[in-house]
Amino acid sequence: MTQVDVLLGLQWGDEGKGKIVDVLSPNYDLIARFQGGPNAGHTLEFDGKKFVLNTIPSGIFNDHSLNLIGNGVVIDPIILKRELDNLKLAGHDPVGLGKLVIARKAHLILPTHQLLDAANEQKMGAGKIGSTLKGIGPTYMDKTGRNGLRVGDTTMPDFKEKYNKLVEKHKEILSHYDFEYDLTEKESAFFEAIEFLKSIPHVDSEHLVNNYLKEDKKVLAEGAQGTLLDVDFGSYPFVTSSNTTTAGACTGLGIAPNKVGSVYGIFKAYCTRVGGGPFPTELDNEVGETLRKVGREFGATTGRARRCGWIDLPALKYAIMLNGVTSLIMMKADVLDGFDSIYACTHYEYAGETIDYMPFDIQTIKPTPILKEIKGWKSDLTKITSTSDIPAELADYLAFLEAELEVPIEFLSVGPDRNQTLKLK
Repeated sequence: MTQVDVLLGLQWGDEGKGKIVDVLSPNYDLIARFQGGPNAGHTLEFDGKKFVLNTIPSGIFNDHSLNLIGNGVVIDPIILKRELDNLKLAGHDPVGLGKLVIARKAHLILPTHQLLDAANEQKMGAGKIGSTLKGIGPTYMDKTGRNGLRVGDTTMPDFKEKYNKLVEKHKEILSHYDFEYDLTEKESAFFEAIEFLKSIPHVDSEHLVNNYLKEDKKVLAEGAQGTLLDVDFGSYPFVTSSNTTTAGACTGLGIAPNKVGSVYGIFKAYCTRVGGGPFPTELDNEVGETLRKVGREFGATTGRARRCGWIDLPALKYAIMLNGVTSLIMMKADVLDGFDSIYACTHYEYAGETIDYMPFDIQTIKPTPILKEIKGWKSDLTKITSTSDIPAELADYLAFLEAELEVPIEFLSVGPDRNQTLKLK
């Protein structure tokens, strides 16, 4: 029996997971998204075109594999319909080709979930989390509060009754906020999208995935956001509302821990973060602005400028430990092409001590990064097509990271296109 390989982010999201899923997908029979919602933005570039996927797994452009939206994902039917409509206009029709299925147990994002999200952020003011306002948090709250609606409910005769009951609950909560809203237009679009959702096959995903494994077919679990945004182990409370780690693949797809095979951990050659929350290596200066501009560091879903900083090794070691990472993939090395020197945080000065791990609280007690200077390569990586073309300085940087992180770097990305990916091992 085969095992499920897992691919996930090791930083605060936006590491480039979509591109690598797209690159690896020809090797897999099933690509399965296991958590998160349309707050994720996975960007793929090939053949001179750019695509941003929010809910659909990033294996959708590979003819060979089936794509599953797993039970751990929360789905906005309106956004999913728009996403699929846009793909169809661009010449890709995964529904028509039978390449997309949805877990019956995946929860639905209602229009009122988005209203609750916006009302709560407005009330928090300067202390807000930095939500994408997609209704993700309130949907997961209803899931754990045992009030949620699931994809399978849409085909039941009492769906509208369940919907109205949940909406009334949300309206009651909203009445305690100074927040104006009009549901009419959103509700109309929601029910239109629900009808569309019924045209996509609904599956018992836990059986689908495990049957693939019994048949020795290859499965890749695709994560969203990043490890440091995990609701249990991230920089709480500035986190997402789901488990972004390898453990989330088990609960988000219905697979046992002993069914997990290789774990691919993706990280940038530097570090970014969107929204509020701690960021020990942040560069709120000209260098950070350069990283942002050269790296095109603006949210694929929201367009928000990402905060930028040097790579953080204590945080990376923490993420590797939590996920059981077996192979690393370094993204956006080309963004550092113009620097004479780059830097890596190897330790923190924290509460009077020097430590090399991520402590419980990095928000109230802020760690000061201890940086190691590394010579830059000062050459255009976007043109290289072979590992033999890798500059000596970059090879030294890779060797330094492997020694520090104690996991091999298997792939190196040197540009946004799927072809700008080098296999190192």
